[in-house]
Amino acid sequence: MAHLHLKIQSIEQVCLFELSWGKGQHLSVMLFYPQYLTKIYQEWQECYLNFYQNSLRGRVADIGCIETIIVDWQAKLVQAEVKLLSEFHKWLRSAELYEIRTTISNIAKQQSPIPVTLFITCNCLELTRLPWEAWDINSEFSLSSEKIKIVRKPINIYQTVRNVKQKNRSQKIRVLAILGDDTDLDFQAEKQAIIKLNSIAYIEFISWQPGQNLTELKTKIRNTIVSKNGWDILFFAGHSNENDLTGGEISIAPNTTLSLTEITPAINIALERGLQFAIFNSCNGLSIANTLIDLGLSQVVVMREPIHNSVASEFLLLFLKSLGQFKDVYEALSTVSQYFKLEKNLEYPSAYLIPSLFCHPEVSLFRLEPFGLQKNVKKMIPSRYEIIAISSLILISLQLPVQKFLLERRLLTQAIYRQITGQIPTSSNPPVLLVQIDEKSIQKAKISNPRPMNRKYLASLVDRLVQYNAKIIGINYLLDRHQEKNDEILATSIRNGVNQQNPTWFIFAATRAANGEQLEVLPQIASTNWSLQGELDILPGYMQLSSLSASQPELPHFTHLIAQAQQLQRLYSTAENFREKPKEIPQPKLNSQINFLQRVNSFIQSHNNKTGTLKDLNSSIMQSPLQPIREFSYYLGQMWLHPIVDYSIPPKQIYHRISAWQLLKNEQQNNNKHQITIITPGGYGEAGISVDGEDNFELPPAIEYWQNLENSNASSSVMTGGEVQAYILHHLLEQRLLVPIPDLWMIGIAIFVGKYLSFQIQKNRWKYLLIVVASTTIYGLVSLQIYLSPIAIVIPWLLPSATLCIYILPALQNQTK
Repeated sequence: MAHLHLKIQSIEQVCLFELSWGKGQHLSVMLFYPQYLTKIYQEWQECYLNFYQNSLRGRVADIGCIETIIVDWQAKLVQAEVKLLSEFHKWLRSAELYEIRTTISNIAKQQSPIPVTLFITCNCLELTRLPWEAWDINSEFSLSSEKIKIVRKPINIYQTVRNVKQKNRSQKIRVLAILGDDTDLDFQAEKQAIIKLNSIAYIEFISWQPGQNLTELKTKIRNTIVSKNGWDILFFAGHSNENDLTGGEISIAPNTTLSLTEITPAINIALERGLQFAIFNSCNGLSIANTLIDLGLSQVVVMREPIHNSVASEFLLLFLKSLGQFKDVYEALSTVSQYFKLEKNLEYPSAYLIPSLFCHPEVSLFRLEPFGLQKNVKKMIPSRYEIIAISSLILISLQLPVQKFLLERRLLTQAIYRQITGQIPTSSNPPVLLVQIDEKSIQKAKISNPRPMNRKYLASLVDRLVQYNAKIIGINYLLDRHQEKNDEILATSIRNGVNQQNPTWFIFAATRAANGEQLEVLPQIASTNWSLQGELDILPGYMQLSSLSASQPELPHFTHLIAQAQQLQRLYSTAENFREKPKEIPQPKLNSQINFLQRVNSFIQSHNNKTGTLKDLNSSIMQSPLQPIREFSYYLGQMWLHPIVDYSIPPKQIYHRISAWQLLKNEQQNNNKHQITIITPGGYGEAGISVDGEDNFELPPAIEYWQNLENSNASSSVMTGGEVQAYILHHLLEQRLLVPIPDLWMIGIAIFVGKYLSFQIQKNRWKYLLIVVASTTIYGLVSLQIYLSPIAIVIPWLLPSATLCIYILPALQNQTK
């Protein structure tokens, strides 16, 4: 916070205004002082004292008249206040002061949004009594009312402040309240107001009791002030008065005063033990304020004029309430002054002009700190800037396109990390062979319209794969409509594959139409008693999970059925080693009269009950404790904890591609080394169920990276649905699902970490800045490695790191200032 110092000195008929700021900058001007301003002030003071003549917290000389004359002092006081402020502001707006005013305003604008503090010092009582707090310099330059904070400081300060920084307490603050002479006064309201602070403060009262020895009372006051536990706040209520020789005096009992000179040694000890702030809710406190600041007290609130008992009580009530809301003393005083000016001016005219805050120029404004749990909660309350920034970040994190973009870049980063660290899975042979019907295959086969795909051409591919001893064939084409003559040709080829000693498993694609009708393979082509069919729909970038909802049963997914077939095939081929009876393992048979999927599911369930060796990854996911969270996120339009496809693995480790025309031309070796074969579209423009290009997806950046590393000249611009299914199938076979932790969750954690670090940076900037940079880097590297580990989770990095910056950068900026 920037500090400006304005010193006003009366020199005969002129005033010298001296403004200083920054690193030695200085500006001074001479301005004629109008003597009528003093006269106007005295007139206002007379009206003020006559209006508040009863129950004043000070000894006021008799100002009455011999004759009893009815005078409307309230009206006179209001008029005198308007006249005083008008002439005061007119004087301050003199042309001679323009440069000083604009300099103050410009500095305030440069410091935006942080307010600046203007310390005002006057060299004589005549100037000090003027209401400098009412200077409307903010409104003159269209600044906010709190942009320039006006506080006062004495002309002479001999001692350095004893507590430049507030103490970091782990216990309640301590308040010493001295209640003085209560003649004609009532302290009950003030006492109750102070007691309301007991949740965050330890409070001790000292007051005169009838019959008490006055010497003992003075001794008690001095001894209590120097308590070994120290005090944070010193409060006094009662009668007081100015006295330059004794530093001011307070009335502690009827006809008994205590001068500040008498308790100066005690106050010095209290300052050494932590005294930070004082409130003198009494009259004529200017000399008291000067004395306390000169002794090294950081700040004190006093009343410059006599104050009515009711005003004093209500002032303290509101002031302490604001302090209890953890406002600093300036904010609390401004709140009270505005309340008396706007809400209570009819009842208590001019009362808002009386309080003044005196501060030592080296201190921060005092404020109460929350205690215990409330302290931690208060610290976590976000500022307006933090609310806007974090809300924007949260809103961004909830956008699915943003999530997709971030996941794609994360997969690209993981691919690069795999390449650099040599953590690429090694496989002598990928598990999937993709037989792709591409543009060249369509041209060579002279197919005029590839949608729907020619069944005779599919039959030729099936024949060749059966010839090469393919054991699992997935057909990624929808065969739900008739195609004359060709249907029978394809059906014959499929039956030939099944009707072998070691039958070939066929898995067909199916889906649900827009009206909810199930579109399945024609029974003339393949029967569900000896073949399987599964949902072909995919979520680009995400694993396809089947639903367990009984209200809307769904077909198992195409890839899940292929994975189950692979497990059963492997079990069948190794049955003798595990002492299984091969005939019990379900195999497709043309004469079967039982639904093949039911046979498969029954065997898996019974086999798992015995040995637990067959895995259904989809079922384990759907029965996971995290599944309710996933289901809830779907309701919110999110994909929380939904497994993703790991494109950071090179395609050559996932599948081997061959064009259909190459397969038919005998360019494939006669022995099929691949466990699974999928006949799939190969990227031609009409690929899709109902829309051209529906089966062609945008190429993920990670796949593009692998393509460029392998052979940039042969790179594809799209990723086909079959290639996506091959990745999903690979993850199912490897029993490894990659689960992304939602950005929103990590942002929530980063908020608490960032808030904590922002507090620590204020204590040691470079140490914690280094910690933040190092920990963020390590966090990023660890998250990259955890991704590759058996834990297989994706921990977000970018948005949580941005959240940390939201807290840390302002903390660094504030400490720099």
